[in-house]
Amino acid sequence: MVAIETFNLTKDFGKFRAVDGLNLKVEEGEIYGFLGPNGAGKTTTIRMLTGTMRPTFGEIRILGLDMKKSELEIKKMIGVAPEEPKIYPYLKGHEFLSFVCEIYGLDKNQANSRIRELCEAFSVDYLDKLILEMSHGMKQKLILISVLMRKPKVIFLDEPTVGLDAKSARILKMLLLKYSQEGCTIFMTTHIMEIAEKMCQRIGIINSGRLIAEGTMEQLRLLSKTTQGSLEDIFLKLTSSEDNILQIVKEL
Repeated sequence: MVAIETFNLTKDFGKFRAVDGLNLKVEEGEIYGFLGPNGAGKTTTIRMLTGTMRPTFGEIRILGLDMKKSELEIKKMIGVAPEEPKIYPYLKGHEFLSFVCEIYGLDKNQANSRIRELCEAFSVDYLDKLILEMSHGMKQKLILISVLMRKPKVIFLDEPTVGLDAKSARILKMLLLKYSQEGCTIFMTTHIMEIAEKMCQRIGIINSGRLIAEGTMEQLRLLSKTTQGSLEDIFLKLTSSEDNILQIVKEL
């Protein structure tokens, strides 16, 4: 089954085209890496895919449902962890998680058991703190727990390891691989090429709003004519001039 599909997805901000005719097809259970330079259109794409931003034109289908016709139904089946967690600052951590449980109609006993397990895994012992008092990394863990405790069918992650300590980042990667094996679809952006190379079955590279390359590591190597290159080598070759980078370094 196709979990995420877009048709000519486009987003304009005035005269600026942030996403330009994007066509994606991500299969159920796939971990899909969505990479690109800063300002390439990654976050804008995720916002459209998750229903928090309307496209200028184009279509989005999540788990076979049309975003325009079934937005609420789709939002019940997906989980989203944005790069910048925006949570009401005067809630305590446990109040925020309780609120999420109520919104999604989760069984309280099962949810509380799941929350305890995830808090132990991510070393979260600050649920009595106000969100206002939490660091970026603490809020990032809280958002991840609020998503992972639900085990949604599709998870969207925008730079999920930013602000996480090494242990938590490792646990997150292992959990995502486990969820993928259980049929959950993961759509993630990251600037850490090593994470994308090791975790993602397929990778899409966006630049200036356009999907310029897509495929497995082997397919990307063929496309970039980089037979033994790492994902970082491929990414730089496709999105910028290697010679230009060397020249910049030489002049510094």
